[in-house]
Parts: sequence; structure tokens; C-alpha cells
Amino acid sequence: MNRRMLSREDEEAAGDEIEVRREDQDKINRFSRLHQRELGIEEELKNKNKEKEELDDLDTELELVEDEEELVQYKIGDSFFHIPHEQAKEMLGIAAAKLEKEIEDLEDKLETIRTEMNGLKVDLYARFGRTINLET
Repeated sequence: MNRRMLSREDEEAAGDEIEVRREDQDKINRFSRLHQRELGIEEELKNKNKEKEELDDLDTELELVEDEEELVQYKIGDSFFHIPHEQAKEMLGIAAAKLEKEIEDLEDKLETIRTEMNGLKVDLYARFGRTINLET
């Protein structure tokens, strides 16, 4: 059996255990919930940025269409429609602007969450020192 030896600092820290108050536990729980939200928003942001790249690629392809009178296939929901080139460019621009706004909103939410998490980290590390690990 492999036994871990405690360092002098570990022994001292174990001897000086700090009582976890209700407000401390609430802060720890809040930090945990915020961290989970942060991960979810990061994933959503990654997907939105990928979608934006795809829209940019489509815009480039539409620029390469030689005959502007030609009908273009445009996907709306699960269906494809043949629409005029100019209308497709306009709709693509609207979709890109909407997506850009969504990305901005997600980035703002992420910044707010991270600011609150940093505040909680400061409070909790001040109270518990090295006995708590909030690294994400």
C-alpha cells in the first residue's frame, strides 16, 4: 500500500482547519454554478464563431457568382429555396449581423461571469488560503 507522507505545511494546515460557514459554502456553490455556466457559454461561443466562419465563406462564394441574375439555393430552416442572388446576399448579411450580435452578447455574459468568479476567488482564497482549490 502506498502511503503519502504529509509535509510540515500539510500537517500545520490540517491542524488549523478553518470552519466553513454557511456564507462560505454559498460562495463555493455560487462559484461552482458560475463555472458550469462559463463552460456552457464557452462551448456556445465556439459554435457561434464556427457558424460565423461558415457564413463568411458563403458570402465569399456569393461574391464569386458570375451571373447575378441566376437563382441561388438558400437554406431556411430545413428547406432550400431558389432566390435571386441579391436577395440571398441581403439575407446572408442579416443572418451575419444577427449572429455577430449573439456573439457579442455571449462575450458580455462571459465577461460578467468571469468578473464575479474572480471576486469570489479573492474572497475565498482570503478566507481559506491554500486549503481551497478554485482553479478551473
